[in-house]
Amino acid sequence: MSNTIVELRDVAIYQRENLVLSEINLSVNKGEFVYLIGKTGSGKSSFMKTLYGDLPLTQGSGMVTDFDLRALKERDIPFLRRKLGIVFQDFNLLPDRTINDNLLFVLKATGWKDKEEMAAKIEEVLGRVGMKTKGFKFPHQLSGGEQQRVAIARALLNDPELILADEPTGNLDPQTSVEVMKVLQEINRNGRTILMATHDYALLLKFPSKTLKCDGSKVFEVVQKSV
Repeated sequence: MSNTIVELRDVAIYQRENLVLSEINLSVNKGEFVYLIGKTGSGKSSFMKTLYGDLPLTQGSGMVTDFDLRALKERDIPFLRRKLGIVFQDFNLLPDRTINDNLLFVLKATGWKDKEEMAAKIEEVLGRVGMKTKGFKFPHQLSGGEQQRVAIARALLNDPELILADEPTGNLDPQTSVEVMKVLQEINRNGRTILMATHDYALLLKFPSKTLKCDGSKVFEVVQKSV
């Protein structure tokens, strides 16, 4: 079993016919916490979308978990996404359902059947993000930080090998961003691999880790200067 979760070789990423990023060569290993930084419009989201199958990979070779991105068929995408936990900037919670029902919806959609197992799993993931007592509430009754914690809990439901977090603190104030970051750090310490796109450089200074940068249509590792 390889230790590599993401492996990209000579990859170019296109949005329709527009080249967004080119000559990408990188790998992410099990258990790493990796930042993806870059200005708005530098290609961070396109990079993420390629990893979870939203943008087809047409040039170069790419593996995510055990999936070959070049050979990925439409029917394979749900199976790839079961191995991934995806956290977005805007939470994407269903407003007309309680937190428990939001998570139940995902479990049912990914093939879970046993009611007791589903209830236990929901309790477990909410516990891991400090939201165990909030399952009966609706999204609008929670703060932004709490909603993002729920979104992280949702990403953990299928024990993903890789969590892709796309600007998870983008809509949060600095204090709440740090709290959400601590949750992600804890999940990483428990063995989950995390790739997080962000433009919040304060977080990089506070929680330094391996950093990739999108700039000038390239993606490269940057060596962080110690502060």
